[in-house]
Amino acid sequence: MEGIHYFSYSHLFRGAIHYIFQANHFISKRFCYIKGMEWNEEQLKEPRLIDIPIAHDLRGNLSVVEGGELIPFDIKRVYYLYDVPGGTTRGGHAHRKLRQLIIAASGSFDVILDDGKTRSKYSLNRSYHGLYIPTMHWREIENFSSGAVCMVLASEHYDESDYIYEYEDFVKEVNRD
Repeated sequence: MEGIHYFSYSHLFRGAIHYIFQANHFISKRFCYIKGMEWNEEQLKEPRLIDIPIAHDLRGNLSVVEGGELIPFDIKRVYYLYDVPGGTTRGGHAHRKLRQLIIAASGSFDVILDDGKTRSKYSLNRSYHGLYIPTMHWREIENFSSGAVCMVLASEHYDESDYIYEYEDFVKEVNRD
């Protein structure tokens, strides 16, 4: 049928979705900048849950963590725990210099933090929430759900001398300061 042109709504729809995604990306970047805020000295010393911005998209959501923006350190190492057998506890140590952001990339688990005086439990089960762990906090990770993936963003490269493996040594060192 010459002379008849069919208008494609799918092309228009894809363009609109692309525009919405770009707008959300801009908003998320702005949110990331705002949430990145200035961390004062007291905030750097305390664990906290951090909301990771989400760019919603029909093709799947996107969340981004940028070092020095959303978290108060540059990311030097990323590792993840997975296929953790039921009933297993991971962690069981503290770090002198290293800071971390722990994210439940999939599934759920609990993080127990201890500053030498108080123990706190954080349940992580969303990929857009992270737990900031400052230096000198004993950590244990437990209650892994089936298929859980624990992703850790670290402020330092691996350094064996940064670890404190004995809880009694940790308590002595943290209370010395």
